Amino acid sequence: MTKLLLGAAFGALAVAVPAAAQDVAITNAKLVIGDGSAPIDGGTVVVRGGKVVAAGAGVAVPSGIRTVDAGGKWVSPGIFAGFTRLGIVEVDGVNQTNDASAGQSPFHAAIDVAPAVNPLNSPVAINRAEGITRAVVAPDTAGSIFAGQGAIIDLGADRDGVSKAQAFQFMEYGENGAQLAGGSRPAAYAAIKDIFFQVREYARNPGRFLDRDKDSMLTRADAAALVPVVEGRMPLLVHVERASDMLVLIALKKEMPALKLVFVGATEGWTVAKEIAAAGVPVIATALNDLPASFEQLAATQSNIGRMKAAGVLVGIGTINQDDPRQARWEKQYAGNLVALTKMPGATGLDWNAAFAAISSRPAEALGLGGEFGSLRPGRHGDVVIWDGDPLELGTAAVSVFIDGVEQPLATRATKLRDRYWTPQEGALPKAYQR
Repeated sequence: MTKLLLGAAFGALAVAVPAAAQDVAITNAKLVIGDGSAPIDGGTVVVRGGKVVAAGAGVAVPSGIRTVDAGGKWVSPGIFAGFTRLGIVEVDGVNQTNDASAGQSPFHAAIDVAPAVNPLNSPVAINRAEGITRAVVAPDTAGSIFAGQGAIIDLGADRDGVSKAQAFQFMEYGENGAQLAGGSRPAAYAAIKDIFFQVREYARNPGRFLDRDKDSMLTRADAAALVPVVEGRMPLLVHVERASDMLVLIALKKEMPALKLVFVGATEGWTVAKEIAAAGVPVIATALNDLPASFEQLAATQSNIGRMKAAGVLVGIGTINQDDPRQARWEKQYAGNLVALTKMPGATGLDWNAAFAAISSRPAEALGLGGEFGSLRPGRHGDVVIWDGDPLELGTAAVSVFIDGVEQPLATRATKLRDRYWTPQEGALPKAYQR
């Protein structure tokens, strides 16, 4: 057994050797920019030094650069997964492999998921093989409404998986927040107001915070972590589902206009879409909630995202509480289903261009990172996928995946096992630790 575990570990390490950086031009593509515009036939995208330098029709290919002929296939930016716990959870029920929350820690807002991100986590390879190139990775709450600081990761097959650490703070409101704050929404709201008051006091005079009572709701480290939130330098992602809860948070934003709120989940968002749009609050929504799974989701409808977008809300797709440590790849299917909704009488979906943007540029823009990720506009990271069909169709597969211009392996543990045992031979089967 020891040999098997060690062999598996060494095999995984071998996969993690980073590929050499490369410049690449992909030509003859049905090119999707990812910004909501229509696909371009015969398009070209050029990546140099890991960044997109040009994308569109009639783009010249620099001499001496590696050129890939897409043969008319769909080519798009990689999927930017709007909310996940990729890379910090392997097996939910095995505490040693689950770094999403820390119920025994005195720290909450100060927790930073970046040191826990494991690029060799098996769901990372599975999602990379399905065209997911970047992901929002959030901590989970335990003991406080504030969960900690999330990160943006890339899904490249190397050891440097964190693209941006401390990219946002994550907070629970609504039913979950009420329980964490003592049992009611008023208690949660009072906790938010008191914590933000303490953070402002800390920002004015950090030294005095050392003298606070040991039973304070906020440690010094938590207060320091929340300063950029209160000052508007860090987005605050809030899991909220009920319409009335969203209105409460919008009112809080009016009191503290520097807050960069982003709603996550937002099942009932369509019922207050005009207010969300007027407040300028982006949403990373759960795409297809159509059943009242809880009392705060009574107005669930598959038309939620379409109706919010129609009202002017900037909305992308995430997978909060939908097997979020593993299934970012479902976002492609969700986006395709939103396209199908446009053909259903009485339903409101998204056209193809808007649906793809909802899993590429829009989540990046919601976090203030649209200038770096999520599209093939010049200056963005060179995350490019070649598909064997329409990427929003269920049967389509990724043919090639590039992250920062580096072509990625598409093998996963499942494909390796398939290849190893696909054709059984007489005699002993190969050992798991033999390469």
